[in-house]
Amino acid sequence: MDRIVQELTAAEGRTYAEEAGIRLRNTPQPLYRLLVLASLLSARIRGTTALAAARALFEAGFGSPRAMASASWQQRVDALGRGGYRRYDERTSTQLGDGARLVLDRWGGDLRRLRKEADGDVAGLERLLQEVPGIGPAGAAIFLREAQRVWPEAAPYLDGKALAGARRLGLPDDPRRLLERAGRTEPAVLAAALVRVALDRHAAEECLRRAG
Repeated sequence: MDRIVQELTAAEGRTYAEEAGIRLRNTPQPLYRLLVLASLLSARIRGTTALAAARALFEAGFGSPRAMASASWQQRVDALGRGGYRRYDERTSTQLGDGARLVLDRWGGDLRRLRKEADGDVAGLERLLQEVPGIGPAGAAIFLREAQRVWPEAAPYLDGKALAGARRLGLPDDPRRLLERAGRTEPAVLAAALVRVALDRHAAEECLRRAG
């Protein structure tokens, strides 16, 4: 494995789902929780705040589309506030409610049906995800960067943000060459680590310093 990649994954090699307390499996609840996390992370707000808000929503019992849709708008706002997600809390509460209802109505609360509808096409997955209120191109990319762990047809998913992190470290921004340098590093872990250094110049500098 490339020394830079080794230092990168040692310091930053955890997925955002793991950090939010989501044990990602190809089952309805973890996939829905990942969708909520992707929605929160895609807003113009600190990642740490988005992660805290996701944990607060799940701790409040809103970890399934049915529970999210059944919660009142104010209950969702209050949970977001406990996570420190105050700047966009009112709009986000509405989007979470609308999104949960769409997931229930369109896919019976099970995002594996969305996956089946896409029929192995990554562009189709991106398009369908963006039908959910609160999920735009950035949110779809966040979801698929993490979901590639359990949806292998999406792997390797290294979007523009991950490749920006690779450039910051002087690594190839061609996905095939980058994966060759990464050795056996799991694509989801590599993608999350690269996004972190894309967002944090200090983290990138520390990685390069340790790699010598």
